Amino acid sequence: MIQPADRLSLVQEYYFSRKLKEVAQMNAEGKDIISLAIGSPDMPPSKQTVEKLCEVAHDPNAHGYQMTVGTPELREAMAGFYKRWYNVDLDGKTEVLPLIGSKEGILHVTLAFVNPGDAVLVPNPGYPTYTSLSKILGANVVYYNLKEYNGWQPDFDQLEEIIKFKAQSSKFKLLWTNYPNMPTGGNARMETYERLVKFAKDHHIVVVNDNPYSFILNEHPISLLQIPGAKDCCIEFNSMSKSHNMPGWRVGMCLTNAQFIQWIMKIKSNIDSGTFRGIQLAAAEALQNDEAWHREFNIETYSHRRMYAEQIMDVLGCTYDSNQVGMFLWGKIPEQYADVEDLTEKVLHEARVFITPGFIFGSNGQRYIRISLCAKEDKIQQALDRIRNIF
Repeated sequence: MIQPADRLSLVQEYYFSRKLKEVAQMNAEGKDIISLAIGSPDMPPSKQTVEKLCEVAHDPNAHGYQMTVGTPELREAMAGFYKRWYNVDLDGKTEVLPLIGSKEGILHVTLAFVNPGDAVLVPNPGYPTYTSLSKILGANVVYYNLKEYNGWQPDFDQLEEIIKFKAQSSKFKLLWTNYPNMPTGGNARMETYERLVKFAKDHHIVVVNDNPYSFILNEHPISLLQIPGAKDCCIEFNSMSKSHNMPGWRVGMCLTNAQFIQWIMKIKSNIDSGTFRGIQLAAAEALQNDEAWHREFNIETYSHRRMYAEQIMDVLGCTYDSNQVGMFLWGKIPEQYADVEDLTEKVLHEARVFITPGFIFGSNGQRYIRISLCAKEDKIQQALDRIRNIF
């Protein structure tokens, strides 16, 4: 009998892939589920972004294969974006690599730096793809804790202990980090970034910071690459999915030193053939969005929605940090629930609202739920009304 590869036994189908089938069936039965689960912005990109896409799409010479390294226009726009918003100097020719989304970047960086059996440090709670792709590629996943009492920042004493006791059996290659943090909303801190750079240099580990949420409900976006010497030992991903309302466009960026970019590019060039030219030039246009656009879409709109999400948390009896940033609200469930799904399944099947149980992000998320702000204000208000009716 034909059997699948052994690696399939190491992972499960992505939670949202499975759960959305159930939600689709409930909708087919007329139950009208309101989804407050997934972080897919429901607003459009800027007008000039769409106009540039249409302009290029009408050019009969624009539809051929593109260079995997990306167009010069997009690389320079990404470098300019980092200089403008983070005051980070990058050479667009050698230190910037456009990605088909950050998830692709996780694959490419792991392939470029990690041999089978090498160890990678993954936050708990954290983005599930850090774990799943590492396992698929044969890496040894070692978790480090993020805890609420510490503002969901790394415990560097614990990281040192991990290295001390596991270094003999595992060669550590990568540390994945993600600030502003998803799912917890813990904001980026310069102190954390400084300690991450020192940790990377002390232990000859590459720190990869996933930074797609720095503009969402955040007045002061910062970057790991602002720390002196970070570029020598760190990689940062950023994405246009969240901050520019372009999740389906699949445009991300990898930013680091020229040598790292060459290694990652060697992997990437054997996997994909580049993004449609129209998307690349339109993305370059989007990177010119002014401060007023970012304030309207990334601050004001989400701020209004957040007020209703906080009321949902209050009705459910959950506690939360009002200072968290990003496009989600993360809250701790009441003690009366033995398991987080006792609450989320009740909300789904009785209130017909889909919210995310925190266990999918790791064991440290087992007592938490996550509410997405990626729904129109009237939908979130309707979800609030439905939940009030059953609690």
